[in-house]
Amino acid sequence: MRDGDALENNPRVMRSALEDIHGQVFGWALSRCDYDAAAAEDLVQQAYLELLSGKAVFDERSTLKTFVFAVVQNLARSRFRRKARHLKLMTEQAAEATATASLEEPAETNSLWQAVAALPARQRDIVELVFLREMTVEQASMVMGVTVGTGRVHYDRAKKALRDQLAEEHGPAEQASGGRI
Repeated sequence: MRDGDALENNPRVMRSALEDIHGQVFGWALSRCDYDAAAAEDLVQQAYLELLSGKAVFDERSTLKTFVFAVVQNLARSRFRRKARHLKLMTEQAAEATATASLEEPAETNSLWQAVAALPARQRDIVELVFLREMTVEQASMVMGVTVGTGRVHYDRAKKALRDQLAEEHGPAEQASGGRI
């Protein structure tokens, strides 16, 4: 640990550790803001201010990554609750942009992420946290503010829904050829 690496109001948080996970934190903030980079930057900055000021205190009951993701999640919930209508419009625009951009992606990847986007919010969140953010179901549950059992239920239902939807789109032949979720 470098001298002065710990945050003054949050001594269990090291600046170097925050720097190491910054890219992942920003990616999570982007997904919480429907991929609006400016809003995600504001959200990450607000989360760091919470850590610097000591309003959000890391007590080592989880990993630092899980804790910071949860701070971002909670800030996003409170910040965007009032802007639900605006977010709905942004989601529709993001879906249109994804459809346009997806022409360059392989069809399998495109159909998979369209299927993920069609999942209910909690199922979509747990799939993103587990597969894109490389968290365990337990860590993802903490971030989402649900019990581990509830997280496992959402994860299981998401996998089943994705399997069913992809089998419906691609037929049983592809599923039998080894396509597993």
